[in-house]
Amino acid sequence: MSYIKLTKPLLNDISYSKEKEILLTNCLGAYCSTSVSTCNTRKYHGLLVIPQPKIDDQHHVMISNIDETVKIGKTGYALAVHQYPGVHFPEGQQYMKSFLLEKAPKWTFYIGEVILEKEIILSRESNTLMIRYHILEGKGKIKLQLRPFIACRNYHTLRNADNHSQATFKEANNGVRFSMFRMYDPLFFQSTRKGTFSPSPDWYHNIEYYKEKERGYDYTESLFVPGNFEYTLHNGDELIFAAGTREVKPRLLKRTFQSERERIILRKDFGSCLQNAAEQFIVHDNQGAYIIAGWPWFGKCRSRDTFIALPGLTLTTGKPALFKLIMDSMLKKLKRGFFPNTGKGKHNGYNAVDAPLWCIWALQQYAIQTGDSKIVWQIYGHSIKSILKNFKNGTHYNTHMLKSGLISSEHTNHALTWMDAEQDGTPITPRFGMPVEVNSLWYNAVNFALHSAEQSGDKTFVNQWSKYPELIKGSFISAYWNEAKGYLADNIDGENVDWSFRPNQLFAISLPFSPLNSGMSESIIDQVKDELLTTRGVRTLSPSDPNYRGTYFGDQSNRDLSYHQGTAWIWLLGPFIEAYLNVKGTKGISFVKKIYNDLEPAIIELGLGTLCEVYNGSNAVPGGAISQAWSIAEVLRVKQLIAQYSTQKKNILKNKSSKIKELYNL
Repeated sequence: MSYIKLTKPLLNDISYSKEKEILLTNCLGAYCSTSVSTCNTRKYHGLLVIPQPKIDDQHHVMISNIDETVKIGKTGYALAVHQYPGVHFPEGQQYMKSFLLEKAPKWTFYIGEVILEKEIILSRESNTLMIRYHILEGKGKIKLQLRPFIACRNYHTLRNADNHSQATFKEANNGVRFSMFRMYDPLFFQSTRKGTFSPSPDWYHNIEYYKEKERGYDYTESLFVPGNFEYTLHNGDELIFAAGTREVKPRLLKRTFQSERERIILRKDFGSCLQNAAEQFIVHDNQGAYIIAGWPWFGKCRSRDTFIALPGLTLTTGKPALFKLIMDSMLKKLKRGFFPNTGKGKHNGYNAVDAPLWCIWALQQYAIQTGDSKIVWQIYGHSIKSILKNFKNGTHYNTHMLKSGLISSEHTNHALTWMDAEQDGTPITPRFGMPVEVNSLWYNAVNFALHSAEQSGDKTFVNQWSKYPELIKGSFISAYWNEAKGYLADNIDGENVDWSFRPNQLFAISLPFSPLNSGMSESIIDQVKDELLTTRGVRTLSPSDPNYRGTYFGDQSNRDLSYHQGTAWIWLLGPFIEAYLNVKGTKGISFVKKIYNDLEPAIIELGLGTLCEVYNGSNAVPGGAISQAWSIAEVLRVKQLIAQYSTQKKNILKNKSSKIKELYNL
């Protein structure tokens, strides 16, 4: 039985099927995304969306959709769905019998006596979309007509009709070479069978994307249709239609489609879906490899997201070499102890104070997984020392170590932590000074560096830094811990102490080196469990706080106001569960397993086969990016932690049983 399967009643209900989204990516950074109904609901949807480094180094929607019409005799049956003002037209979802997501997305259509199967794959190493049509059942001649809808635009914008555009057509092998705008490479439409192409250039107006309307953006555009491809098929026939930026050899398409299909991880359960999704975020270029923070709209220069997601996406899936490739690519960008977090080139924003410390945490995870911190120090010790030295002496945003050993940053118009939403250039969650997670990460980084240096015999570094752990630990407890409240301050800015109850204090417990004693840790984790934990993540603010906002919805302003003021984030389950197990040990494994198992339905709640960015804090309504790197990564780490603690528990029980047998001479 298929793990992800939608049947006719759900598919035919357009209000349901257009809410479920699919995503395919390749290692070049291209993607294909639409709804299961095939109705595009976002400006970011498209069958071929590719990076355009020569234009603006952002993604551009090249092909928005390809409409299919099946002609039986003189009657045509349109299989596509578009949303226009007040209506969906055509209503092709009525012919859908089933949808499967095992490897490639696959639809089965029942059109009279014809049964048509459709399967799509995005080539891994070229920007080519392949669609396989297979007549499973049918009598006589069956005509299949295909009409591409062309956008050729930045994916943050919308296309207006341009009557001055120059659409040109040239013959290609079993197809057509199409060009429309000089700035774009031509598109090739080819197939495994000879067909006919009838040019009939026209604009289709008032196509709506209701998700953009919900998000407060412009939501209507015009798309260009160059013409119509037509193929004659019979019972059992198969056609592979390719659309991409380079010409292919039609005779190789069937073999290419099959080989691409074979390499895809089969989605047979929750764990395999996570592994499959983990591959979606990795992109290779001439500078190495990097991680896309989230699909569809996040870019590649988000260092914080990269380092948090890196261990889960690579180490838990058995790919240490990929970890090293991405880490090496990121370290090339290290500048005065900071990494770029947004932007490109001279506009790079070195504005993530925690990212360098997350880099050290990622290297620590690599050392734990490989069991050799000595090697880590030999390869990456220089970078670790550079980060620590810059933090100690002073770097961007006057980030520096105080006499207390704690790290502080100055007031700025930028949000420097992961709670980085801003409105009119002002942080919504201002956390200037000493955010609790920054100093938790700092304490962990210094201790890990000392441990690795000792293993490698780096006496100079050990002598320079050995006095700091106890200083930092004492100062941390004195500054952040409140005995009466039983939890840590979220931020300290001079004399102003913020006691908002947030999840950032979890890192003081979840990281390998903690400054807290067991009593403090247990008090915190119990309160976080009661106030912040949900079935879909961890809330960013307690519901008892007057600033709590439990709904993440509406225009950009409303969403930003809620982003870190109560919205639940899946990725925070990683530090919560790690902290919980650090405190409860093997006794906590049953509760942690329940959290993991209860999360499984999320795999079909927005992006099928993956996990989204956020959920409402007050109910399990998904939102944000449909597939988020650190959501997948941290749940994969949770899966690994459960396996490790379960093994540990079995060993404890086994040893206990052996001692009992020995005691009673059994």
